[in-house]
Amino acid sequence: MIGKLFIKILLPRILLEVSQRGLMREEQFGFKPRHSTSLQLARLVRRITRNFGGKRITGAAFLDVAKALDTVGINVLLYKLTFLNFPSYILHTISSYLRGRKFEATFQAATSSRLGMRARVAQGGLVSPVRFGVYVNDMPSPWHNVELAIYADETAIISTSPNTTLIVSYLESYLNDLQR
Repeated sequence: MIGKLFIKILLPRILLEVSQRGLMREEQFGFKPRHSTSLQLARLVRRITRNFGGKRITGAAFLDVAKALDTVGINVLLYKLTFLNFPSYILHTISSYLRGRKFEATFQAATSSRLGMRARVAQGGLVSPVRFGVYVNDMPSPWHNVELAIYADETAIISTSPNTTLIVSYLESYLNDLQR
């Protein structure tokens, strides 16, 4: 209970830093106020519809990061936040909050023993999605005929052209860039 109250106090400070520094990609609609899956979907539909009218083809690659928050290592996250010159009090607070965590499971009258958590960002927390958004913020920027649509850990990489071969080439190039 105290932990949840603490996070409700910390979250606005983190969001302020993220917002003031522009650390959440413009294409990211997850974790942002007044953004939703519906708005992101409408943006994609508008793009595809506009292309139909212009006799252009739309191709896409869809990515879903499996267990997204489980893949965010604490040390890498703290390194990125340090590199981004996050205030030291937020860095120390996040570090203290994430390190040495334990969990237990309760079902009806039975409770498991406490176990240590892996060095990953915990799912289900209020701050976790924001941390993940900052973590993936350094994805390559889209370029010529490529657009991104991101919602949380799901990414659509979209390309348009009158030529199918060019679409495949654009998508492959961006995916290769992303992999690097």
